[in-house]
Amino acid sequence: MSGHAGESVVTGVKAAILAALTLDGFLCALGAVLFLPAYLGSTPFPVSGLLAGAVNVLLVRVAYSVSHNGGRAALPLGGFALGLLLAMLGGPGGDVLVLADWRLLVLLAGGLLPPVVQLFALRFRRLALGAR
Repeated sequence: MSGHAGESVVTGVKAAILAALTLDGFLCALGAVLFLPAYLGSTPFPVSGLLAGAVNVLLVRVAYSVSHNGGRAALPLGGFALGLLLAMLGGPGGDVLVLADWRLLVLLAGGLLPPVVQLFALRFRRLALGAR
């Protein structure tokens, strides 16, 4: 196998891994939405927002380790955002999975802020190491 064919195989495997991570971000959003109305006793307890943030941080770190590109590392967040958007839209019968209340803000903040901070940290680390 020549070097050029080997490079195309590696590129294809990386693209498949990034596609799988994007799908994982989408599925993370759907799972977080389904567990968003959880209660602890009689008190609403939206722990899925915090868990979604931890999962998204891991997805971003893996995507960055595969691609070494901040834009491609953000693909799982795009899948997560698409999943949230689809859950907020009405279904064919007019039913909506996500209600507009404070738990949605917890899910948005908990699910998106930690991985975005992780992306910035990875980018700044790469810039600092490149400057040496």
